[in-house]
Amino acid sequence: MDFNFILLFIDSIPLQFDFFGGERGALGSDDPIIKGLILSMFAVAGFGILLNIFNAAVRKKMVDQVKLKRIMKETRGWQKERMAAMRSKDTARAAELNKKSAYMNKMSMEMMQMNMRPMMITFVPLILIFYLVLPQLFAYTVAVSPIPLNVIPGDLFQLTCTAEQAADPDHVCTTENALFLWAWYFLSSIAFSGIIMKLTKTSMDLS
Repeated sequence: MDFNFILLFIDSIPLQFDFFGGERGALGSDDPIIKGLILSMFAVAGFGILLNIFNAAVRKKMVDQVKLKRIMKETRGWQKERMAAMRSKDTARAAELNKKSAYMNKMSMEMMQMNMRPMMITFVPLILIFYLVLPQLFAYTVAVSPIPLNVIPGDLFQLTCTAEQAADPDHVCTTENALFLWAWYFLSSIAFSGIIMKLTKTSMDLS
């Protein structure tokens, strides 16, 4: 499981809401400072890279990477052995491994706390930038996807404008499959987070 993606997903959920009374996904301006699709795409991606570097720096400062990877390796190894024992119906081995359940749950909780602690620091600057800076710089939508990206059922996590939204003259969407400002930031962050974490040695990939 990729914890990097999970943390980015959690971090991005509030970004699609306008806490100042607007509609969902309505982060942006009718008259943005930065105009033009191409320029907006690269500029938002640049913000995503800079914030990823900031997040990585905070993680490097606050999280003991050696300890984190040791815990991850130990818990994943235990889970793998336990699943193998259950599949082979080796009840003796499964029972022996189950005795370590309380310890492994404790380790998993510690790992979660270590991963969440930096978010308590980075979340506030991220929200301030998104609600005070980016809406002045960019339009509501900053890129266009060739296909719809709303793969999660319902409208809780919409990345692209729907045909109905684009047809509504009062909606911020003007083009079907246009990417919301926050959505393009989210996708840009995912694209570069792995590279930045590897370069800063804060990756949670054990391979």
